[in-house]
Amino acid sequence: MLKTYTYPKFAYTKPPELDGAPSGRHPVIIVGAGPIGLAAAIDCRLHGLPVLLLDEDDTVSVGSRGLCYSKRTLEILDRCGVGDPIVERGVNWSVGRTFFGEHEVFNFDLLPDPDHKRPGMVNLQQYHLEEALVRRAVELGVRIRWKNKVVSVRPDADGVALQVETADGVYTLEADWLLACDGARSPVRAMLGLDVEGRIFMDRFLIADVVMKAQFPAERWFWFDPPFHRNQSVLLHREADDVWRIDFQLGWDADPVEAKKPENVIPRIRAMLGEDREFELEWVSVYTFQCRRMGRFNHGRVLFAGDAAHQVSPFGARGANSGIQDTDNLVWKLKLVIDGKAPPRLLDSYSAERTFAADENILNSTRSTDFITPKSAASRTFRNAVLQLAREHAFARKLVNSGRLSVPAFYSASPLNSADDDTFAGDMGPGAPMDDAPVTIDGDAGWLLDQIGNRFQLLVYVQDAAGIDPRGLAAVADSPIPIEPIVIAARPGRHTGMRVMHDVKGLFARRYDARDGSAWLLRPDQHVAARWRHVEAAKVRAALARATCNA
Repeated sequence: MLKTYTYPKFAYTKPPELDGAPSGRHPVIIVGAGPIGLAAAIDCRLHGLPVLLLDEDDTVSVGSRGLCYSKRTLEILDRCGVGDPIVERGVNWSVGRTFFGEHEVFNFDLLPDPDHKRPGMVNLQQYHLEEALVRRAVELGVRIRWKNKVVSVRPDADGVALQVETADGVYTLEADWLLACDGARSPVRAMLGLDVEGRIFMDRFLIADVVMKAQFPAERWFWFDPPFHRNQSVLLHREADDVWRIDFQLGWDADPVEAKKPENVIPRIRAMLGEDREFELEWVSVYTFQCRRMGRFNHGRVLFAGDAAHQVSPFGARGANSGIQDTDNLVWKLKLVIDGKAPPRLLDSYSAERTFAADENILNSTRSTDFITPKSAASRTFRNAVLQLAREHAFARKLVNSGRLSVPAFYSASPLNSADDDTFAGDMGPGAPMDDAPVTIDGDAGWLLDQIGNRFQLLVYVQDAAGIDPRGLAAVADSPIPIEPIVIAARPGRHTGMRVMHDVKGLFARRYDARDGSAWLLRPDQHVAARWRHVEAAKVRAALARATCNA
């Protein structure tokens, strides 16, 4: 007997409001304890915000669901303190292979450039991710109420009133801010009469989580028209605990109830794996998908993130990755607004930056889906011709699209950016998510991104840290919103009173086009806000004001 996952049950506790305790007013309430809500709650606590998290269930998500976590998401999880357990438990991979019939026609490597802390992708069932996030949230003091279902939302100019249903009755809560992280069918969104716009795809897919012993490599394999499932597509991913995720395209005419019955699923898997392969079904689901989003993600005191705000097809691993990147963008801005250090319009930049990212994801996801599921004879003929040519001709491989995988958004047009005054090469301009690089700190090996985040920082590159005057940098960084000065040096050395990293392999200098005296203003979410060849206090302060909507 192969081992299958045992779902935890989290304890329900009667809310004190039902015993007469005053409801009080909470700075932040989050609805939905999936990966997005949990990540938002953790980030709130890292920024010192009290948070109450409500969920109508009492366990983690059933089935693998969200599966592939990108390098950028892993870096965010590192900042939140849960990167290590996810990478250690999950399956690291960077190579994907695409087949047409029985032949490989295309492959890619997500991380061809070495010397990054995290791999291109890690596969891990969503329930494992949620367990790790719950542990971290509890550790940080997040108050989670399981089996508490929000049944009414009433916003006004200064906050939001909620009605919450439990087994012991209904009670009222009030919040200054409400974060809706309650999924694609978002009850909060429905209660407010808000909608999402976009495209629904007329196709059905079967997910089967299969527990089996197999020696297939840790790679993403995608088949067009395989001999074991003619005229359709199949996707295979390795997961933790000897679980394998198999997606079968079924076509729109498939009966979803019949398709997921074991007597119909098992023959499909046997045709793929062979009659002698021992396996067990852990989870089976049939799904359709859509690519659409809300017009904006902030509505007064209610903020939407993850699938509640936008949905994409699963091809490209853009769902959970995009949602976690939403919270990464949102929480530091919300903290500044709550503290009165930034105006509420800073939250308009959350919507502007993340709707841009959603549109990018929807565009790529739609293109992938159209290639995978052609809806006319002409488009299928074109698709198959591309696949045939790709075996022998490099130009055709660029047209093969079995799912362009998740990459972080570059907020290059963000109103929070300060334009370059000087010439730089490379991609690390204003709005860019930071590239990682190996460093040492006091002789100990480390990584650049582990030193960055959760606050504004002024990162200065020098040849020799001994020549830096910490009083001068402290004066430049002095502002109502603190900026931490941090130095990265070409040559190793110590410096009293200042955090100094050594660019141990020179990769920071190469990736950031750094010269002696170059500086970067970094946002709390590890995106570049501004950069200069030489530090000037007035320019740093102006860039900080722009990055916080105080200009």
